[in-house]
Amino acid sequence: MLAGIKGILPRGLLGRSLLILVTPLVLLQLVAAYVFFGTHWDLVTRRLSAGLAGDIGAVIEMMRRAPGDQSRADIFAIAAQSMELQIVLRPGDILARTGMVGAAPPLIDLLAGFSLEDNLTGALAERVGRPVFIDALSSEREIQILVQLPDGVLDVRASRKRLYSPTTTIFVLWMVGTSLLLLGIAILFTRNQVRAVTRLAVAADAFGKGRPVPDFKPEGALEVRQAGAAFALMRDRLKSQVDQRTEMLAGVSHDLRTPLTRMKLQLAMMRGAEIAELSDDVGDMERMIEGYLAFARGEGSERARPADLVALVADVAAKLRKEEGRLEVSGDETLVLPLKVDAMTRCLANLIGNAVRFARRVRVQVSRRDDVAEVVIDDDGPGIGALDRDLVFKPFFRLESSRNPKTGGVGLGLTIARDVARGHGGDVRLEDSPAGGLRARLILPI
Repeated sequence: MLAGIKGILPRGLLGRSLLILVTPLVLLQLVAAYVFFGTHWDLVTRRLSAGLAGDIGAVIEMMRRAPGDQSRADIFAIAAQSMELQIVLRPGDILARTGMVGAAPPLIDLLAGFSLEDNLTGALAERVGRPVFIDALSSEREIQILVQLPDGVLDVRASRKRLYSPTTTIFVLWMVGTSLLLLGIAILFTRNQVRAVTRLAVAADAFGKGRPVPDFKPEGALEVRQAGAAFALMRDRLKSQVDQRTEMLAGVSHDLRTPLTRMKLQLAMMRGAEIAELSDDVGDMERMIEGYLAFARGEGSERARPADLVALVADVAAKLRKEEGRLEVSGDETLVLPLKVDAMTRCLANLIGNAVRFARRVRVQVSRRDDVAEVVIDDDGPGIGALDRDLVFKPFFRLESSRNPKTGGVGLGLTIARDVARGHGGDVRLEDSPAGGLRARLILPI
């Protein structure tokens, strides 16, 4: 039951805020309408019905005391002038039925909890005391009341205004009008507050994807402004830390490369059997330092710009393709989305490079699914066990037990790939491949 109610309720902040505001308003209006129709409308209708029944009773009493034709004509003229009643006597007629046809609108009866028929027939029974038939259906402006007299049927026609109070229409219009006015004001102000929250969410999402948010400005209610100011402060602090780290690593890279270059030059001028081994060690050290710096540098200060993911994958695959037919690329013709090209190139090179290194055949497919872009890399290599698929994303973790970087790298390839993907708001997942090896799935929001 709760699940069904949750499915009906609005999911957005604007809808829920309006529901919180509108529900008490509607309940208040319903209670007010019930009280109004249950007290005021009932009392007014009873009094109007009693007044109309009293006038008819007075006319019948005057007819009884002055039975002549001329007296009746005078009485009917007085009733038409003073009581707004059109009266005709039908000598010798007999009522075929009694009761009432047609009544007040069903909604009014429902809200009031009573019927106009009950009030009018009760008042006529009390003040007239004779069989009556009420027709409230034949005419839109009049109500016909037939009263059985000893010498015929008295046909009385009265205006509907004598039974209905105009305050009912005024009350309904006032209730509906004020409700719509308050609802419009609530929608206007709530939408402005929700717009501020939405802008904050969009800015946070863009910043989480590594996109610049230079024009963000805190606005809205005090609490929303505080959250916006906290986000702006966090953004500036993170940007400052990234800039400082990038500058520091640039200096470290320069300082480390300088002695390595001197060592390579000295080894080039030296001769001997040990020189080749030392050169290999220096080369390994240089590759390891480049890997460490690439991991620590992350995305740096690179800005995202629209780029074709399909073309980027094709370029990376072309550089890694060693044998014809070993690496296949397929997918959409173009798929443009905001990318940090250098960082994404590094990510794709690590993912595709791992597949090429450990498998005989690799297939890369680029496609769009709903609002995300996917790069699926399937290989027929040895794969990675399900228990190790989370561990391989940890820095410096290697499935290959030796520390030889030529056979297993330095353990930073997948870490850098996931770091770049998450910096774009996406992720990298490892799954079983239909080809028998490993499937690496790169997911990027469009």
